[in-house]
Amino acid sequence: MRYQIALIPGDGIGKEVVPAAQRVLEAAGSKWDFDLQWHEQDWGCEYYTRTGMMMPDDGLDQLSERDAVFLGAVGYPGVPDHISLWGLLIPIRRAFRQRVNYRPIRLFPGIESPLRNTGADVDFVVVRENNEGEYSEIGGRIYRGLEEEIAIQESVFTRRGVRGVMEYAFDLAGHREGKVLSATKSNGIVHTMPFWDEVFNEVSASYPHIKVSQQHIDALAAYFVQRPQDLDVVVSSNLFGDILSDLGAAVVGSIGIAPSANIDPTRTHPSMFEPVHGSAPDIAGRGIANPIGQIWSGAIMLEHLGEEKAGGAIIDAMAAVLAEGGPRTADLGGNATTAEVTDAVVDALTG
Repeated sequence: MRYQIALIPGDGIGKEVVPAAQRVLEAAGSKWDFDLQWHEQDWGCEYYTRTGMMMPDDGLDQLSERDAVFLGAVGYPGVPDHISLWGLLIPIRRAFRQRVNYRPIRLFPGIESPLRNTGADVDFVVVRENNEGEYSEIGGRIYRGLEEEIAIQESVFTRRGVRGVMEYAFDLAGHREGKVLSATKSNGIVHTMPFWDEVFNEVSASYPHIKVSQQHIDALAAYFVQRPQDLDVVVSSNLFGDILSDLGAAVVGSIGIAPSANIDPTRTHPSMFEPVHGSAPDIAGRGIANPIGQIWSGAIMLEHLGEEKAGGAIIDAMAAVLAEGGPRTADLGGNATTAEVTDAVVDALTG
């Protein structure tokens, strides 16, 4: 089987961890008899400095021809974050109806959590609404620079969008421990969050076998720190999920190992797979970036494409390297290079 993959290494350490992950994915392809045909694009902040655009006008048309998008990291000094985000990531997510942002949080044996008494059973998923909510384009600023300057940002929640991400979360929980926790703030945000709660109750009625609960976001942040081992699937709005998933990554040791997937549940359009970490310009070019987040994102991509055995084997190989005291980068307390960690994962996968 051959898969057509759009490859966007992006900026900073993306150009280092993406080739590392490609090595692992290609090793899996050789072992499980599939081929990844890479279509590399140089889009990102450096492209922006040359052209004034994060991607060309026909970029989305080019990506639409592929089976998936494999993205590194976007962002670099001198290019404002809102330009890099709204010029590449968000157009891809919205044009391809990638309404689900899937972010697994797992404490691997061999990694010490910064928290006490978490045990080894931290393994949950944040399912984040990915296309609307607090990340809306509706709003603006007037009287710029004056004392009476006003900035307005509107949140947009649609029944279709909220219901879609919640149904994905409930379906996912049905294949896990059967628990869904909804992040809300309906005591303070008086329109969108009560609406979110109402849709959650409607959807939960269709899944009587799933155990449900709701927590206000402030209390849930504390829950992530105090009882992460009790979580299974957490469903949240766009902003809440963005914050909670980064907190979850810190709880299990490092944002450098955290993967994500931007998923079109209908599979009408290509989905996009990327690590949670940024472009880390402070360490770019030194060959010391942690490749695990990118490798894990690639494993999720393979599972999405139907290569479940290969994707699962990559995750097992990562876990084995970490559990057996293999090489690890500085964010995990080691001094290994990107290449050394990648070599160890490939050896564990193919050995």
